[in-house]
Amino acid sequence: MENKKTCLYDKHVQLGALMQPFAGYIMPIQYSNITDEHNAVRQHCGVFDVSHMGEVTVKGRDAERYVNHIFTNDVTGAPIGKVFYGMMLYEDGGTVDDLLVYKMGEQDFFLVINAANIDKDVEWMEAHTEGFDIELKHESDYYGQLAVQGPESEQVVEEVLSLPCQDLVFYTTKRVDAEGETLVLSRTGYTGEDGFEIYGSHAYIMAAWDKLMKSGKCKPCGLGCRDTLRFEVGLPLYGDELSAEISPVMAGLSMFCKLDKPEFIGKEALVRQKSEGVAKRVVGIELQDRAIPRHGYAVLKDGEVVGEVTTGYHTISTDKSVCMALVDARHAKLGTELEIQIRKKTFPGVVVKKRFYEKHYKN
Repeated sequence: MENKKTCLYDKHVQLGALMQPFAGYIMPIQYSNITDEHNAVRQHCGVFDVSHMGEVTVKGRDAERYVNHIFTNDVTGAPIGKVFYGMMLYEDGGTVDDLLVYKMGEQDFFLVINAANIDKDVEWMEAHTEGFDIELKHESDYYGQLAVQGPESEQVVEEVLSLPCQDLVFYTTKRVDAEGETLVLSRTGYTGEDGFEIYGSHAYIMAAWDKLMKSGKCKPCGLGCRDTLRFEVGLPLYGDELSAEISPVMAGLSMFCKLDKPEFIGKEALVRQKSEGVAKRVVGIELQDRAIPRHGYAVLKDGEVVGEVTTGYHTISTDKSVCMALVDARHAKLGTELEIQIRKKTFPGVVVKKRFYEKHYKN
């Protein structure tokens, strides 16, 4: 299958971005270099094209009940404008996807799903609509999306795009009328910094990108630093730290699974995992060396393979070689000494918290 292009493809090419396939799209990996772009987001402001993400709307009399049925977090009686993070699960507790759910109105929800999973997710959602009076619409082809991220993002969104956003606290959203259309604007992101995500038509997103680039107040950022930024603050990536084989309990994300709500698909499996324990867990590991642990490298304990690296980097913000890894649960305790095999050598490491850098959100 041919890779798709986002509405901003030509603009990335004009800026000289390194373009590569990602999740079925040709996406910008970097413009200048990953370190520059990463630091721009940590210290100032960076802009990402995330138009490859998927959007689904759920409206109708049973919208809240339906969302609660397919989603691990609890949206019951939430205020309009609240955003929730959580997962959709298979019956066995494996993860269909992790996603954001925006409550736009009383029975009106906006769901944002991962690009690589769009077709699978929509098919799965449609397969579970029976018995619910709802209208489920796949809107991914309509929406483009920009993520404006970093400590100066509020100022940039207000001044460059003229979108009022100061009133939003972290994980809230609102509709905004601009350029003759209605946008979805939220104070959310995937970087560990303050930031905003803007959803609109392709025409709006292209015009907004041009304004941002012309302003000189923010730097274009590729998916390379999107990964280093999310990794440093311990945010999972579907396919690495969550998957059909990796449940939220294994990933250490139980706080987003409300086991006290009546029911959701996969709940029984999670209840069982919580009471009986799981065989494997996702942990953080810090190496005592500068060698870089990469995805798929083996994790050892006394020469025996006990897991593998899911994501690893020499971090830009803290100058440490660290990784997240899926390891046998008996070796998941903080302070456990493990080794990582990098080519023909093994390097000592120790289990640490998965958050390698502190988040800086505006609450």
